[in-house]
Amino acid sequence: MSSVIASRLGDVAVLTLDNPPVNGFGRQQRRLLVEAIDAAAADSAVRGIVVTGAGAMFSGGADIREFGKHEAMASPHLLDVIAVAEACAKPVVAAINGTCMGGGLEFALGCHGRVALASALVALPEVKLGLLPGAGGTQRLPRAVGLENAMNMIVSGEPVPAKMLAKTALFDAVVEQDVVAAAAEVARKLAASPQPTPKVRERAIDHADAEAFIQFTRTMVQAQFPREPARLQCVEAVAGALKPFSEGLLQERGLFAMLMATPESQALRHAFFAERAASKIPDVPADTPTRTIAKVGVIGAGTMGGGISMNFLNAGIPVTLLETKQEALDRGVATIHKNYDNSAKKGKLKPEQVDKRMGLLHPTLDFAQLADCDLVIEAVFETMEVKRDVFQRLDTVARPGAILASNTSTLNLDAIAGFTKRPQDVIGMHFFSPANVMKLLEVVRGKATAKDVLATVMKVAKTIRKTAVVSGVCDGFIGNRMIEHYGRMANFLVEEGASPQQVDRALETWGMAMGPYRMGDLAGNDIGWAIRKRHYVEKPTVRYSALADRLCERGRFGQKTGAGWYRYEPGKRDALPDPEVDALILGYRKEIGVTPRHFSDAEIVERCIYALVNEGARLLSEGIAQRASDIDLVYLAGYGFPAWRGGPMGYADSVGLAMVVRRMRQFAAQPGGDAEFWQPAPLLAELAAQGKTFSGA
Repeated sequence: MSSVIASRLGDVAVLTLDNPPVNGFGRQQRRLLVEAIDAAAADSAVRGIVVTGAGAMFSGGADIREFGKHEAMASPHLLDVIAVAEACAKPVVAAINGTCMGGGLEFALGCHGRVALASALVALPEVKLGLLPGAGGTQRLPRAVGLENAMNMIVSGEPVPAKMLAKTALFDAVVEQDVVAAAAEVARKLAASPQPTPKVRERAIDHADAEAFIQFTRTMVQAQFPREPARLQCVEAVAGALKPFSEGLLQERGLFAMLMATPESQALRHAFFAERAASKIPDVPADTPTRTIAKVGVIGAGTMGGGISMNFLNAGIPVTLLETKQEALDRGVATIHKNYDNSAKKGKLKPEQVDKRMGLLHPTLDFAQLADCDLVIEAVFETMEVKRDVFQRLDTVARPGAILASNTSTLNLDAIAGFTKRPQDVIGMHFFSPANVMKLLEVVRGKATAKDVLATVMKVAKTIRKTAVVSGVCDGFIGNRMIEHYGRMANFLVEEGASPQQVDRALETWGMAMGPYRMGDLAGNDIGWAIRKRHYVEKPTVRYSALADRLCERGRFGQKTGAGWYRYEPGKRDALPDPEVDALILGYRKEIGVTPRHFSDAEIVERCIYALVNEGARLLSEGIAQRASDIDLVYLAGYGFPAWRGGPMGYADSVGLAMVVRRMRQFAAQPGGDAEFWQPAPLLAELAAQGKTFSGA
């Protein structure tokens, strides 16, 4: 519940923002703060006012619970609150006790003084939602920290430690402790000064050649972020700070309103809320007790196992790393050490941090060493036979209550759980490669998985800084089940006349981080080949082009073999067209009697992206995914889907489901491809007919 706690520090009033979890400036909080400032200003015993935050945050800015609602701009809005503080007859000083972001920083800039803890982080991150600071941030920050510092902060949206800005006019003081007492002293000095209380808005911007700098930044941002309009508009808003304050503020408000209506901002805000919704599991209450995870075991020291281990080592959690052969174990430990050494060379880690993390790693060849682990994650070869052996052995060794997790990317988790006498303790933790870098963690809930196990793993995901999404059990879960059809459609496109280069180029131009063929070469084409071989037996009705198999039969597994859909020169990752692949494709088309036709980039994108949408709708109908936004989050965090498109389901909503269904039916009527697949999923067809969206379903 919103509140502003008023207290006194001698002759200084202390107003503490208390609106968990981030002390956001919701409507009620804004009203209470205005009332508290007015009350302190009217108190003859008060010489100055300090505003600080409860807990470890000053303020996270706007209250996200009000996004898109009338309350967000209801009176008093944030501009009103800032105006009240700025016009107060008694000095108002912000005591920045922790993270200060967005509207929180804009309010602090409107105060007469600011004191921060050295460890506090400050930021104007609105650009990450496709917006710009809309309460004077683009006008006051350049006057406080200089044009270049402000431009970097606003265009990037990245947080900066207060100590890095200690010598700027943003802060009157940066302290190591007792920030409220230090702010009270600043308030007293300002009250005692014969000079008018200082206002950031009245400061001049000092820059040798501001116009040239702005033009340089404008050109750079246009080239680097051509599909993110907010980045460029941030530059234009900051440029407005060279005008009189009132004119620049008016320009900022106009640009903010314009960006609010852009599809890119709507998509980024959708992604923002998707991440927050993903942690909510309808039948698992937020207060579900969790199990203690003080020590983790990882089975398999290969690329995946090593990356998984690093996540826990980074979080200060000891890891027992198990392998079957000393050579493989030594190689895995060496790779982990090399990764940390590389980070140290880049200045991201100190040597003592490397030593500390490596000191938490306990390599072993003895299964019994896993007996005291609270969580054990297997990262072994992706076959059911190997998984069976691991889980049967683990079942005899692991202590009662230990969580047993599989990193399987496609296999039946319920079958894996059935290899143990404790299926309630078994869960899927599907990391994405490289596991120490990729943010996504698919948490697979088996039919017997206990609620406290699920709650514990979701908590662990936050500890190791992963974006966790819950999936039910099916072949491939959410991400890989959908990506299979994305790849199938890409292969049909090539079979019918497109080239791998055109498919990759079309999708990458559209916004995907990597096209399907470059992605296949990076991951290893043999992985998909193994999955297809299994599917030929388990899913005989699913149609595949044999092109990818023909490629693999030639040993072209991708970058690791120097040849896949592209060729690769030794030591380089550049994907180069290969005449051998062109000949393979031409020969295959002749073999199956296909006369190649031209494809537009637009059709390539539609066939691949709408394949994701159709399968996503089926996942929703089956209850494999809890909500459409969870599917979007999987693709945004794990598959290089452009955030400013909002994820496949969010993108389909923006196109209009009726138009998506119409296009699918056109694909179904075309020769070739897969007419059965292109029949719209029942949920998709139903929503389209009713004029609804996935987000509103």
